[in-house]
Amino acid sequence: MEAVFNELQGVRKVVSGYAGGHLPNPTYREVCDESTGHAEVVQVKFDPQQISLRELLDVFFTIHDPTTRNRQGADIGSQYRSIILYQSPQQKQIAEEVTADFNARKIWAVPIVTEIKPLEAFYPAEPEHLQYYQRNQDKAYCRIVIEPKVAKLRNQHMEKLRK
Repeated sequence: MEAVFNELQGVRKVVSGYAGGHLPNPTYREVCDESTGHAEVVQVKFDPQQISLRELLDVFFTIHDPTTRNRQGADIGSQYRSIILYQSPQQKQIAEEVTADFNARKIWAVPIVTEIKPLEAFYPAEPEHLQYYQRNQDKAYCRIVIEPKVAKLRNQHMEKLRK
């Protein structure tokens, strides 16, 4: 998701990391062991004058599969769950409205299972996991998993891309 959000106008900064769990300062290995309760997430800082939270969530719900519990493609485990972590009652309301809208429009064949929870703490990922796509475009994971998401963004949300 980091590579996708980095392409959007109005997005100031995207940081990969971990949140939604109980262990302070988790490592990638601990998150992968599913002992922390954390999910792999991105923290998105954006200019609401250029792109709204609603628009960001629209991209979020079209770029990944929000209907499979604890899974994204071949990646399986609770760290891969679909989750939105809000910082205010207004953000929570918008997340709930966008989720309900996607479910009502039946964008996906089955209901969305994305968790909507308050953000308690965000822990940035280790340096080797930050800007992963930008630094590793030749790797198989980037070509097989990330590039199709970026292509889908460019196809479905062209008007939101940086100029």
